[in-house]
Amino acid sequence: MAKKSYAWFEKSRRTKLLDLAQEQIGTALDTVTLLHKAMESISKAKLDEAKKYVEKLFTVEEEIDHLRTEVFKELSKGAALFADYREDLLHLVKRLDTFADHVKDAARCIIMLGDTKIPEPLWTKTVKMTSTLVDCATALRSSIQNISANPEDAMKGAHKVEEIEAGIDKGYLETKSLFIKYAEQINNGALIIFDDMIEFLEEAADMCADTADYIVTLASSA
Repeated sequence: MAKKSYAWFEKSRRTKLLDLAQEQIGTALDTVTLLHKAMESISKAKLDEAKKYVEKLFTVEEEIDHLRTEVFKELSKGAALFADYREDLLHLVKRLDTFADHVKDAARCIIMLGDTKIPEPLWTKTVKMTSTLVDCATALRSSIQNISANPEDAMKGAHKVEEIEAGIDKGYLETKSLFIKYAEQINNGALIIFDDMIEFLEEAADMCADTADYIVTLASSA
């Protein structure tokens, strides 16, 4: 009887941790959606509108920090129960947090660029990257939801994340290749900031793919 109760307690703890992780990626998804809207606005020279989306993004990001703290508290309570599972979940949560940090950094670049004139083809490519990043985060969210309920679908979702991330890598290279073509139309400072912004988007996508790897591990042991 004691053994059965122990198993129930472990399952309950895992479920609560996954719920918190799901809430974290849900909130992270809010940040990347706001980033995409800000990118669309700045590409149309609607600076004030872009700033409003970025301000909302910063507020949402604070909630992600709070959720991370809550997850760490839960992990400390279950430390003796499932060490390996705990370690994989810890990595997943940390990566979600880093993902949100990259999104926030990209948003800061939007503010720094302000009303600087950027050739339209560069904005078009970047807006496409953020749109695909939203798709990537959405697939990640669905995958996390299925870790306990449907591990097989969770793993399929994780592979979908990796496929979407490959599309962002392609967009990253295509955008970078335009720098040479339009270099003379952008001042050096703006080009550096724009380049940083592209790097942050690519790093956010990489973090999605890294997180998907841990989802596969967690789903395998669910």
